[in-house]
Amino acid sequence: MKDIMNMNVKKIALGAAVVFFTNLGFAQTLQDGINSIDSDKFAQAKTNFTEMIAKAPTAENYFYLGNTFLNQGEPDFAKASESFNKGLAIDSKSYLNKIGLAAVKLGKGDKNAIAEIQKIVTDSREKDAEVLFRAAEALTLFEKNNSPDLAIQFLNKAIERAQKKEVPANYYYTLGDAYRLKKIPGDAMTAYDKALPIAKNKASVYTRMGTLWMAAQQWKLAKESIDKAIGVDATYAPAYKALAAYNIKYQENAKATQDLINYTKYADEDPYTQLEIAKLYFTNEDYANSKMVLDKIFDKIDDPIKFKLRAYQAYSQGNYAEAKQNLDSFISQAEKSRVQPADQGLQGLIIAGLAKDEKDAAKKTALMTEAQQKIAIAKGAKDETLKWDMELAKIAGGGASQASAESGPTNPTIEGLKQKVAANAQDTDSLFKLATAYQDAKNWNGAILTWQKMSALLPDWAPAYYSEGYSYQQSGNNDAAKLAYEKFISTVKPADTEANKQTLAYAYFAVAYMEKDKDVTKAKDYVAKSLQLDPAYQDAVKLNAEINK
Repeated sequence: MKDIMNMNVKKIALGAAVVFFTNLGFAQTLQDGINSIDSDKFAQAKTNFTEMIAKAPTAENYFYLGNTFLNQGEPDFAKASESFNKGLAIDSKSYLNKIGLAAVKLGKGDKNAIAEIQKIVTDSREKDAEVLFRAAEALTLFEKNNSPDLAIQFLNKAIERAQKKEVPANYYYTLGDAYRLKKIPGDAMTAYDKALPIAKNKASVYTRMGTLWMAAQQWKLAKESIDKAIGVDATYAPAYKALAAYNIKYQENAKATQDLINYTKYADEDPYTQLEIAKLYFTNEDYANSKMVLDKIFDKIDDPIKFKLRAYQAYSQGNYAEAKQNLDSFISQAEKSRVQPADQGLQGLIIAGLAKDEKDAAKKTALMTEAQQKIAIAKGAKDETLKWDMELAKIAGGGASQASAESGPTNPTIEGLKQKVAANAQDTDSLFKLATAYQDAKNWNGAILTWQKMSALLPDWAPAYYSEGYSYQQSGNNDAAKLAYEKFISTVKPADTEANKQTLAYAYFAVAYMEKDKDVTKAKDYVAKSLQLDPAYQDAVKLNAEINK
């Protein structure tokens, strides 16, 4: 589920333009609302714009209220449309509200909205910087439905128009967002650099720089930028959201939890902001806090996304019936455009979980066929929300959990190393020693989880996958072992083949042995590769003779 799992920290602070009014008090009120959106204080922004409408029910004010519903973590298209339509009822020519309604269509997946936005801008004769800016913002707002090239074109014109007075900082950082969507990080950073000296709240720009560095996997620079954001404004909520993403990446669960506590403290109680927090807790594997937050706001949210999150929570705890009920509710209530390949993949895993206890052989076979078909949809879309094959293997053979590791064998060496890792989760030397100590103690679940942490930090270090495979094999989960051995084989670089000759020979043999009754062609191929590496390997010699009779 991309919108739960993936950590690109969408909409860190998609801001709004400064609009100058002759009444300075009124302009300040508008700026207050803009600042609230920028700081993930969406409830405060909605109150702000609602009060502005009460004082002056203009088309523009209805647009700003509606736009708040589009900027929140999960857009509320119904409430946004309601506000834009009220704005058009006051002024049928309101370009801003027309852009708002087109943005709703775009957010729902209707790509025709791009041409619609372009026509609105043409009709406006491109005279108004605010109209140009809002059109560009709409074209960058949605991760999967956007048009960054057109947005860049509009933003450059908006900047040109605004130069007669003063270019607002968010013109530049929305330009940066557009370049991000085009995956041109250099131009994105240049735009953020231009925003920095004129931004009233520099934390907003530093946070964007930090998330851009994260997207580029420049983790040290990412951390420096996020630290700068918190340094200039320790109450800027989105910086803590970005920091949580950073710490989740490094599996610093305790630090990420503290970041989320800070994010909660400095954002506001808007139910949709709380929903974002529940998602982040889930990604941090803090299922108890995720459930607690979701339970608190469940009845306050109309968006069916709440059922999807609850389905993931239930699946993570092995409650497959509850997971199915919630995922079915999401799929039946959500617009079709919002049902992602990952949702089909999760459906498949839930079906596989239910099939495990099915006593009727024919029903069990039918369920597993359906499960494989659903998972194939996620894999075909190259979705990486979950490791689909590994999740399936864990369902079949019982996955390693923290609870099972904690209840397994331990000793003073393990406990001492656990403390070192707790103090510094990026200490790969201690992680290696801990994983090895778990193996020596035959605590296979502890070993599996620790090797996985090593792989998260050093994804190109092949031996961790081999050791994970060995630990899975020892725990009796051959399906998961096979996948880990395959990952080891694919990760060993050609230049390192000689140094890994013996382990590669065993990995090829192990996969061949596990496949001999399922895929004899693959088994023959793999045992041949094992013997190429080590012709004297007797287990491989015997297996080769057995399957080539």
